[in-house]
Amino acid sequence: QVQLVESGGGLLQAGDSLRLSCAASGRTFGVCALGWFPQSPGKDGEFVTAIIHTHFTYFADSVKGRFAISRDNAKNTVYLLMNSLKPEDTAVYYCAADCPDSGLYNNSWMYDYWGQGTQVTVSS
Repeated sequence: QVQLVESGGGLLQAGDSLRLSCAASGRTFGVCALGWFPQSPGKDGEFVTAIIHTHFTYFADSVKGRFAISRDNAKNTVYLLMNSLKPEDTAVYYCAADCPDSGLYNNSWMYDYWGQGTQVTVSS
């Protein structure tokens, strides 16, 4: 079992930066792929980014060059750094874990564990 708790959401303006954190419990954290999936009208289950092991990262085209993902396995935490935020980035961001990693990092239905979500709102 893996439990995930997101934090760091907020209300921002276009162009701002924000870092989300996702703290995990469970001894299998190291073998999990970790992803972030925003949910809003029209963005249900849309893949944004994922990280496998400590350095294999993947990004949706819409966030390449703006978002970064990293993980600290010693702290059982994954981070999402969001730069140059846009109003269309507004969503509830969910952290998810695929344990063990299935290799299908961009498919939300492959993820076994989900956090409660954290709201990110970007105004123009």
